[in-house]
Amino acid sequence: MNVFEAIRTRRAVKKFDPHHVMSEQEIKDLLSLAMEAPTAFNIHNWRFMLVQNPEVRKQVREAAWGQEQVTDASLLIVMCADLSSWKDRPERYWANTTQATRDFILPAIHNYYDGKPQVIRDEAMRSCGLAGQTIMLAAKAMGLDSCPMDGFDFDAVAKIIHLPENHIISFMIAVGKKIQEPHPKPGQLTYEEVVKIDRF
Repeated sequence: MNVFEAIRTRRAVKKFDPHHVMSEQEIKDLLSLAMEAPTAFNIHNWRFMLVQNPEVRKQVREAAWGQEQVTDASLLIVMCADLSSWKDRPERYWANTTQATRDFILPAIHNYYDGKPQVIRDEAMRSCGLAGQTIMLAAKAMGLDSCPMDGFDFDAVAKIIHLPENHIISFMIAVGKKIQEPHPKPGQLTYEEVVKIDRF
């Protein structure tokens, strides 16, 4: 499947085959592709929490108001971000570049993020969004379907997965084999309403 087809056919699926199992290699392939998603200053701030234990999945489902895709999907990913990644040995994000590049970039990273919690949070959400879309499109290309989710109690899920204090949850993604077609697209805005040129 080419990327254009994956974009056009990706839908939020709610009904998954609870018996379908993804292999460890499929999971690794999927998340390795997600790690190709861009992050500002290449800080790799996303963290992908795979909820695999059935009992933990049940707890997350309760925190998601009983939504069955939480337990029925082959894979449940809580899209998290490390809010301190920008200052956690940032030289490793630029290890394969020249010393001159590192001498320029590392102070720039510090200046961009230091003392700016809103910037840090905004970048975390953007990074998770980019990685999440990568996951969903890659899953589609692998013959799987997905469902992005923000309909859950974030604080409850954070407690269930023991989210560190310096991390944040962006959303969750369920991935698996659909057993029911999603509803037709409910409506699309026109190109002219969405696309603006130069100024509003």
